[in-house]
Amino acid sequence: MEKVERIQKSNKKSVDWILVIIVLILLLVGFFMVYSSSYPDGYYNFGSSLFFLKKQIYAGVAGIILMIITSLIPYKLYRKFTKIILLVSVGLSLATIFLGVEGNGAQRWLEIGGISLQPSEIVKLAAVLCLADFLDKRRDKLHKFKEGYIYTFLAIAGFVGLIVIHKDLSTSIVLALVLVIMFYCAGARMLYMVLTGVAGITGVGALIGLYAYRIERIVVFLDPFKYIKGKGWQIVQSLYALGTGGLFGLGLGKSRQKFFYLPEAYNDFIFSIIGEELGFLGCLFVIILFILFAWRGIRISINAQDFYGSLVAIGITSLVLVQFLVHIAVATSSMPPTGRALPFISAGGTSLLFLLASIGIILNISKTSEVNRN
Repeated sequence: MEKVERIQKSNKKSVDWILVIIVLILLLVGFFMVYSSSYPDGYYNFGSSLFFLKKQIYAGVAGIILMIITSLIPYKLYRKFTKIILLVSVGLSLATIFLGVEGNGAQRWLEIGGISLQPSEIVKLAAVLCLADFLDKRRDKLHKFKEGYIYTFLAIAGFVGLIVIHKDLSTSIVLALVLVIMFYCAGARMLYMVLTGVAGITGVGALIGLYAYRIERIVVFLDPFKYIKGKGWQIVQSLYALGTGGLFGLGLGKSRQKFFYLPEAYNDFIFSIIGEELGFLGCLFVIILFILFAWRGIRISINAQDFYGSLVAIGITSLVLVQFLVHIAVATSSMPPTGRALPFISAGGTSLLFLLASIGIILNISKTSEVNRN
């Protein structure tokens, strides 16, 4: 009996170190690849080949500190501040419409104290925390159509709407998929999943039809080589990069496409540069890391102390994995370009900060896990 109590006490003090190691390896891969894919752009456009690497390292170090802090905060504490978290996310989202700074043709950034912040990253994490609390409180009513399905659907639509108003369709779709996964894992009936899928496809179709450039993006995706001198250029160059790499790649730092052939090589298409420089084996290594990440995240969710912790863990895990899948799908021309970063690897300060903060929350959940790690 004393041995069991000692094991449980030990479990409460230890985090999932395997997950920590996986995240740190992904982060290290990101540092190497951001430098390798960005130094031409950094040198010719910003006067320093280390320009993007420095920003990534600063964000990574700050993110690790934030991860440590959030891993020490009891995850149940977030439930007490659900309303505040909701109000802050809504406030930031609305503030972006009126006070946002334009970047890459879209007004999705806020300038606070000289620091650029992308509120959609905060909204995604806030949505996971708030929906987990929402579903936990209605756990016994999820099978009911009105109280279980309609209310949950409206909650999901509300959070997705906070990003839709910024005309950021790709992030909206990512968040919608994550929240629907949480709803399904909470015990939603399959009929509700089908209804949600139909509503989602209809909504996405309508949003695409509202803007000509979105329709054009779909047309170009269907035959990018036909539009190689125009909108299809980026997709074709991504495929060239992956095809050139072969099995072993050209070697770290030896990419040709990053020399202004492939736009946003250090962000939206960094997986293509990984394929070009490190080959199929390098791509496989990155994919395996994310598979291991999925394994640890799902394991933590299954063994969480309570239903709320389980939903938060599966929500954050899904947030990382959905973005990972979308990024690879875009790089391989399996779906239209969406501008999604590769988690932990692509350049992007705000994204990296909040990703690492989210991992800290999962680590705190793992500390109360029933799994015997001794």
